[in-house]
Amino acid sequence: MDLGIRGKRALVCASSKGLGRGCAEALAAAGVDLVMNARGAEALEATAAEIRAAHGIAVETVAADIVSEEGRARVLSAAGDVDILVTNAGGPPPGIWHDWGREDFVAALDANMLTPIALMTALMPGMTERGWGRVVNITSQSVKAPIPQLGLSNAARTGLTGYVAGTARQVAPQGVIVNNLLPGIHATDRADALDGGVAKSEGIAIEEARARRAATIPARRYGTAAEFGQMCAFLCSQHAGFIVGQNILLDGGATNATL
Repeated sequence: MDLGIRGKRALVCASSKGLGRGCAEALAAAGVDLVMNARGAEALEATAAEIRAAHGIAVETVAADIVSEEGRARVLSAAGDVDILVTNAGGPPPGIWHDWGREDFVAALDANMLTPIALMTALMPGMTERGWGRVVNITSQSVKAPIPQLGLSNAARTGLTGYVAGTARQVAPQGVIVNNLLPGIHATDRADALDGGVAKSEGIAIEEARARRAATIPARRYGTAAEFGQMCAFLCSQHAGFIVGQNILLDGGATNATL
C-alpha cells in the first residue's frame, strides 16, 4: 500500500532502538525524511546510517535528552516544520505503590506526559497552519488495563491519554490527526529489563520469565518492533484521516476487554 506520505518530514523520538526505531524504519520505507532523536549518540548514529543506506531518505540526528528543556529545545530547533511527530520515552521503573514518592511521580509525569504535550504544543501550530499533520504518541496497554507493578507509568500515561482525547478533536478540523499507540510486551530492551527483574526476584532464569509472560498472551509471543512500526506508519498516512483521538492496542490480545 502506498501510504501517500513520500517527501513528508517526521520527528521520531527515542528512535535509536526498540519501538521508536521500528517507527522510524517504517516511515523511512514510506519515503519520509527523518529527524531522529535519542540520548545515546553512538547507537543513534549507527541506526541513522543503516536507515539512510536502506531507504535513501534524508536523516538528521540529535543526541539529546528529550525530557530536559535544553535537550527538547535542541531537538525542536533541528526539527523545524515537521509534518509528522512520533513521541516516545522509556517507561519509569517498576515497583510497588509504597515504593514511590512525589519526586518519582514528577519524573514519570515529565517523561511520559508533559514531554509529549510540550512537543505537540510546539509543533502542532505549524501543522494546523499548513492544514496537514500527524501525531502518534507511544503510550502503553496500561492505560486500558492497569499493570500493578507499573503504577508510575499507569498514572502518567493515562494523564496523556486524557489530554489527547480532547486535543485531537480540536485540531482535526485543520487536518491534524492525533492518536495513541498502546504497546503490550514487545521484544525490546524494556522487555528484557522487566523480565530480568522478575527473574531476579523469583530466582529463575530470564528465559523462564520470558516464557511465562509469553504464555499469558493469546498470540503466545512478544510483538516485534517492525510490526509496531508498520501500524505507526499507517496512522501517519494519508489513509488515517478519519481516525481521531483513538487508543490502538498492539498487545497480542493480552488486554482482556470487550472495548
